[in-house]
Amino acid sequence: QVRLVESGGGLVQAGGSLRLSCVASERTPTTVRMGWFRQAPGQGRELVAAIGLYSGVTRYADSVKGRFTISRDDAKSTVNLEMNSLKPEDTAVYYCNAGLTIEGANWIAGNDWGQGTQVTVSS
Repeated sequence: QVRLVESGGGLVQAGGSLRLSCVASERTPTTVRMGWFRQAPGQGRELVAAIGLYSGVTRYADSVKGRFTISRDDAKSTVNLEMNSLKPEDTAVYYCNAGLTIEGANWIAGNDWGQGTQVTVSS
């Protein structure tokens, strides 16, 4: 089973930036598409951004378009999420995910998850 290790969360003021990283322990068929989800207290886990590690195709939630950028490294086993112009409503636990599938226009979560990293944006 692939292991996903996240880092980069923390506390930042509104308008600031953070960079999250997710490293997969190995490359498997489940890592061809990876992404980030987030979950705030009392809310469901929602897709933030996703990427095809070979195709480079990306998908973003409307709420983060133009502010967040997802990218991959040369080994295609690491994904990063550059978060700029952060807002208090971005506060959540952010989870790395591997094995996403595409069904029509929707990107569906895979079964491999990281432990989560807390992002807190103060007013």
